[in-house]
Amino acid sequence: MPIKFDQAQAIKVRHRKYDEARSTLWQTYSPPESPVFEYGKGAKLYSEEGREYFDFVTGIAVNSFGHAHPHLVQALTLQANELWHVSNLYRIPTAERLASRLCERSFADRAFFCNSGTEAIEAGIKAMRRYHYNKGNRERYRVIGFEGSFHGRSIAALAAAGNKSHCDGFIPFDYGFSQIPWQDMDAMIKAAKDSNTAGFIIEPIQGEGGIRCASDSFLQKLRSICDEHDLLLMADEVQCGIGRSGHLFAHEKSATKPDIMSLAKGLGGGFPVGACLVTEDVSVAMGLGSHGSTFGGNPLAMAVGNAVLDLTFAPELLPDVMRKGALFSNHLKALASQYPSIISDVSGRGLMIGVSCIIPNIELVNSLRERGLLVGKSGANMIRFLPPLNVTDDEIFHALDVLKNTLADLSR
Repeated sequence: MPIKFDQAQAIKVRHRKYDEARSTLWQTYSPPESPVFEYGKGAKLYSEEGREYFDFVTGIAVNSFGHAHPHLVQALTLQANELWHVSNLYRIPTAERLASRLCERSFADRAFFCNSGTEAIEAGIKAMRRYHYNKGNRERYRVIGFEGSFHGRSIAALAAAGNKSHCDGFIPFDYGFSQIPWQDMDAMIKAAKDSNTAGFIIEPIQGEGGIRCASDSFLQKLRSICDEHDLLLMADEVQCGIGRSGHLFAHEKSATKPDIMSLAKGLGGGFPVGACLVTEDVSVAMGLGSHGSTFGGNPLAMAVGNAVLDLTFAPELLPDVMRKGALFSNHLKALASQYPSIISDVSGRGLMIGVSCIIPNIELVNSLRERGLLVGKSGANMIRFLPPLNVTDDEIFHALDVLKNTLADLSR
C-alpha cells in the first residue's frame, strides 16, 4: 500500500512551540528569527500568517534569482522525474556540461563539484598543497590568508581565516596557515618570500569581514608576486561570484586570474552545490583518488546549476546588476549623509552592499524586519544587502523607503 504524505502532520510540526520544535537540534545557531516562511516568489517571502516580506538577504547570497524562479523550478522538476543520484562511479553528462560552461567563461581548465562553499575551499587548499608536493617542493605547504576573512566552518577553512572566535576549542595549532593584514603590501611580500609558503587565499570582496573590496592594484600586485615566487593564488568567490559583483567573477574587475577558485552559494540558486575551478597545471596534481565527493556532481544540483548559468549568461544581466548596484548604493550613501548618527558608510560592489552602523547592527536588522524588509548582518557592525540579481528597480526603491522610514523613527 502506497505511503501518503501527511499534510496535516506537516502543518502540526510547523506550529509546535519553539522549545519543543528545537529540542532535537544542535544549539549552534542563535534563536531563529520569526516568522516561519511558507513560500516565496521572486524577491518576496510570505509567512504562515500571510505577511509579505522583501527578501534582501536571499539565504546569504544563495537565492541568486529569488524564490521559485520558473526556469529553475522547471529544471529541478524535470530532473527529479528522471534521475536523482548515481555517484561519480558513472558519467554525469550535466556535470560535464556545467564544468565546460564554467571553464569557458573563466581562467580555469577543469572543475570539481561538491556540495558547499566549505568543501570547495577544502578542495582548493588540498590542490594548492599537492601542486607543490608533486613538484618536489614538500616544504611549501603554508597557505596565507587575510585578516577579516571567512572561508567556511571546517577545520582547514577555519584555520585559513584564523578568526579566533571561530577557532577556539577546535584548532590547537595553526595547521600550516597564516594571516596577514588586509591589503598590506609589505606583509604580502614578506610572506611570499618565506620558503614554506605555497600560496595565498583571498576573497576579492570580503563578506563576513565587512563587505571590503580588494583594490585592483592590490590584486594585480598579489598576482605578480605569486608569479615571481611560483606560488598559487586562490580566489574565494563563494559569496561574491556568479554575478553578485556585477562581473561574472569579482576578480575579473582587476583583470587578474587566479590559479584556483571556489564557488558555491549563487551557483545553485538555492540548491546546495559547490565547485572548485583550477588551471590545468594545478589539476595535474589532483590525480586519481586524490579527492572525491559522494554527492558532488549530483544530477539534481547540476540541472539547477546549468539553469542558473542560463540566466546569468543572458547578455543583459551583468550590466543590469552593475546599474542596479550603483543605483542602490548611491541612494544608500545619501541616507548615510542624512542620518550620520545611525549609519556611517556604504561599501561593496554590484548587489553585494554593506552599510556600516553606528548603532548596534542587530537593532537595525530587527527594526527593518518588523517593517517587512529582510537584511543580513556582517562583521564590523554592518548590515548586508544581498537582493536577488533580478531584483527590480521598484523593489529597490521600496527597500530604500523602508530603510528611510526606519532611520527616521530610530533618530527620534
